[in-house]
Amino acid sequence: QNSMVLSAAIFITLIGLIIYLHFVKIDQESLLVIGSLGIQVTSSYASGKESTTFIEMGQVKDVVINEAIYMQKVIYYLCILLRDPEDPQGVSEVVPLFQSSKPRLDCLIEVYKSCQEILEQRKTAPQSS
Repeated sequence: QNSMVLSAAIFITLIGLIIYLHFVKIDQESLLVIGSLGIQVTSSYASGKESTTFIEMGQVKDVVINEAIYMQKVIYYLCILLRDPEDPQGVSEVVPLFQSSKPRLDCLIEVYKSCQEILEQRKTAPQSS
């Protein structure tokens, strides 16, 4: 009977590990910004599964570095501010990026500067209808 309990415990642990690797453990995060189309955020899980989110550039109001207090320290993270359709000056949603990898501030600043360059080019480009 002890061996059955031990076998069941091992089996449940293995199933839990597989679920954790497939749905929770993010191995890599990437950001692709194309000024004329939008922003693509891709998360690759340890199991090889990928999750991709696309945000149209018309929805993007700005990209910012935000700060938060987490476990008695200040952390910085990159966010996309989405435009509110009813209020052009308002923000409808804040989409945090790189939640699992938590890059250092100097890395975030490099990504932020690149995003701002693309957003600025889009603002200065002539709008065609």
